[in-house]
Amino acid sequence: MKKPALTPEYFNSLQKTTLPALLGVEVTQVGGDTLGARMQIQAHHLAPNGFLHAAAVVTLADTCCGYGCIANLPEGAKGFTTIELKSNHLGTALEGTLECEAKAVHMGRTTQVWDATVKAGGKTIALFRCTQIILR
Repeated sequence: MKKPALTPEYFNSLQKTTLPALLGVEVTQVGGDTLGARMQIQAHHLAPNGFLHAAAVVTLADTCCGYGCIANLPEGAKGFTTIELKSNHLGTALEGTLECEAKAVHMGRTTQVWDATVKAGGKTIALFRCTQIILR
């Protein structure tokens, strides 16, 4: 079976009917050990207190890291799953677009570690790290 071209279009079509699509995550860049995406802030991304919900930010960052892992699965891998994640929220946004860039820190045969930075208006609002286990 031929491996599909791992383009932004591929990942955007892959996620249809799943949480990233429901929240409006759009993959913008796939390349080597990085992956970028954005999400337009909508009312459903806000918490009841009127600020950006941390889960919306985590969804964007975790999606970027997960798709980066998919794009870099080692030979013989069938998939992956997240085994640990951590986020530090440094700011918030009420409107505009969130942008995220994920970068591989470690790409091993059994685990991968990815860092992601989420920005709003050019300002870093969250730092994220996750570890995925490679499934065989």
